[in-house]
Amino acid sequence: MTHSAERFFKLILPGLRQRRAISFSLLLCFLTSLPLLAEHTRRWRQSTYDEFLKGTAHGVAVRSDGRLELAPKFTLLADADASYLWSLRVDPKGTLYAAGGSPAKVFRFGSNGKPATVFDSTDLSAQAIAFDSKGTLYVGTSPDGKVYRVSASGEKSVFFDPKTKYIWDLAFSADGTLYVATGDKGQVFAVAPDGRGEPFYSSDQAHIKVLAFDASGNLIAGTEPSGRILRISRPNSKGAGKDSAAEGFVLYETSKREITSLAVSPDGTIYASAIGEKQRTGAQAPNAIISTPQGTTTITTGGLISSGQPQAQQPFVPFPPLLSSSIYRISPDGAPEEVWSSREDVVYSLGLASDGRLLAGTGNNGSLLAIDGRGVFAQLAKAGSAQITGIARNSFGKIFLCTANPGKVFSVGPEYEAEGTFESRSFDAQLFSQWGRLEWWSPPPAASAKSSASSNEPRLEFFIRTGNTEDPGREWSRWFGPYTKTGGAVEAPPARFAQWKAVIHDGRPGDGIDWVSLAYLPRNVAPVIDGIALQDPGVRAQGQSGIALNQPASVTLKMPPSPNTSGLIITQSSTPARFEQPPQGTIQKGYQSVLWTAHDDNEDELRYAVYFRGENEHEWKLLKDNLDQKFYSWDTTALPDGAYYLKIVATDAPSNPPANTLKAERESERFEVDNTPPIIENLRAVPFIAYSGTPAIVGVKAEFIARDSGSSIERAQYSVDGGEWLQVAPAGGISDAPEEHYEFSLSGLAPGEHTVAVRAFDRFENVGTAKTTFAMPAAKP
Repeated sequence: MTHSAERFFKLILPGLRQRRAISFSLLLCFLTSLPLLAEHTRRWRQSTYDEFLKGTAHGVAVRSDGRLELAPKFTLLADADASYLWSLRVDPKGTLYAAGGSPAKVFRFGSNGKPATVFDSTDLSAQAIAFDSKGTLYVGTSPDGKVYRVSASGEKSVFFDPKTKYIWDLAFSADGTLYVATGDKGQVFAVAPDGRGEPFYSSDQAHIKVLAFDASGNLIAGTEPSGRILRISRPNSKGAGKDSAAEGFVLYETSKREITSLAVSPDGTIYASAIGEKQRTGAQAPNAIISTPQGTTTITTGGLISSGQPQAQQPFVPFPPLLSSSIYRISPDGAPEEVWSSREDVVYSLGLASDGRLLAGTGNNGSLLAIDGRGVFAQLAKAGSAQITGIARNSFGKIFLCTANPGKVFSVGPEYEAEGTFESRSFDAQLFSQWGRLEWWSPPPAASAKSSASSNEPRLEFFIRTGNTEDPGREWSRWFGPYTKTGGAVEAPPARFAQWKAVIHDGRPGDGIDWVSLAYLPRNVAPVIDGIALQDPGVRAQGQSGIALNQPASVTLKMPPSPNTSGLIITQSSTPARFEQPPQGTIQKGYQSVLWTAHDDNEDELRYAVYFRGENEHEWKLLKDNLDQKFYSWDTTALPDGAYYLKIVATDAPSNPPANTLKAERESERFEVDNTPPIIENLRAVPFIAYSGTPAIVGVKAEFIARDSGSSIERAQYSVDGGEWLQVAPAGGISDAPEEHYEFSLSGLAPGEHTVAVRAFDRFENVGTAKTTFAMPAAKP
């Protein structure tokens, strides 16, 4: 019975009992009109982050709670002449700068977005940039680099030389002091405006990677290889002077190896991103692999190692191995919390959007994430580069990004895209299918959005196309639509694959889609019987429920081949998967058993019938029908001896109306039925006395013939005077013929009457017996 019929009974039958005037024939007529095809209807539904990520978004953000919504406007500003950009800053006038390499360069981007080189050197990389209160540019290079000051006219000069291997970050404090984060000795230098610098803090870490200032003006630093977040400040005691040594306090030690970025919100909350697994060995300086058209250069603690020959292009991997990544939030009271983690995306940069959300630039797929205070994150856009390495914001709330592989600069928001488009992944129905109604859920717009929207223009439009190849292309159908009301039937032609596209209009934040569902009806295909396994004679197959205590000895059943499905079984059925427990085999004379395997690509419920016919017969006779298990055993004693064949028929009738029902059948190999026991003939036992030696030999010579009309003799035994049965071999040594001759001798019998019994078994364990009596004479002295 279909689900529709069940609902009909629950809702209508109580009323029918009161209104008996309605004829039963009318009820049957109504039931036959119910949509039986609904049993086959499937639904392709998308509602999760992982599912939506498989699609293609343009101007649409994919949220971790499984929602699509309009994204802030994402625009390419410039394609810089650099393999990678690593540092991005906005000067006091609002002009954007980016630093990278290789070789070391710093670019200034004008109002038209075109880059102009304001700094270059023979160093490998411009790792960090910063601006003082007057807007003067400072550049830190690596490795074995220096801090340069670049004047407004573009002249560069060495401002400070820390004499360390790496300069990782630069940050100006409110009093004009420049702090320089370095490695491989893990020091922070404080440099006065006149260029005189001294160590400000020396840690037990190999590298101080990033710097920031908290709400109280304390210096915050991130380290490697212990992944610590430090607060560095001078002591507040009365005796401490301005030149006293700074003290470091670990705010939090993460489970990762390296802190890659820091961001501090106006309320004093500190955000930190960390990557990589901690190594148990001693601290090592990080490696950096820089790929350029001239070759590949690796930065190590021992210096530069250049390949000398151009190698295949490799992605920029600053600090391998990158196995995982996390983002942590440290509240103003110092409590730490992990707000995001991934084993696929690696966070290189952090920033704060004008709406308060945390922004994270990731690799190695170049995604920009936005994380709100509840931990819900959204993928706002993909840069098309491998890594987003820097994030900066100007005074108007516009966000800027820089990337690596290749080096580009983008702007984000604060305005939203006027229109966003999302194309789903291609869906494989596994079978040629008819496509039905398209449904979705879109939260209603806010009251302000309702008043500003034009009532004549739809906020949301859907399109559908279908095809018979996995990758959508020109050989697919055109896009059908737009569909602006949920639940409408689509016009796309029947096919195996389908894809939907959603277009969000009007550029209003909050417009989105929670889920999308497309109904489809796969073409019914016939079931397939994959294999048949006949069991040995005398084996009975039973389900677990049919086995009782004191059951005969069990036996291992021969299993048929596993189902050979054409592809993935459709799993969108409303019917739960049925677990079929394998049958158990026991020895039971006279029984014959058969097992088979079958499958249905529609995942239909199947019923089976078993037919038989004799070897020289032409018509099949029904043995058993309406079976729901894939095995059957029966007592063959009702059948004449002889050779037979079985036919298994599978039908999908339980899941289809009669007009659409399909069947499949398969014949077994030849098997024999033999319930007639062998015949024992010419049984004789003749005593004898041999006087050839002393003492005389007294014995009995016995012989008999075992004959079977249906199969070969399997074995024979004899017993004397009801004693133990003993095996006897045929005259030829091998029991393999329908007739076998046996001879054996008996000795050591006492004088007097004795009885010898013999029995013979055929291949089907039928047994024939016979006995004879003889008198044993006494030997003469």
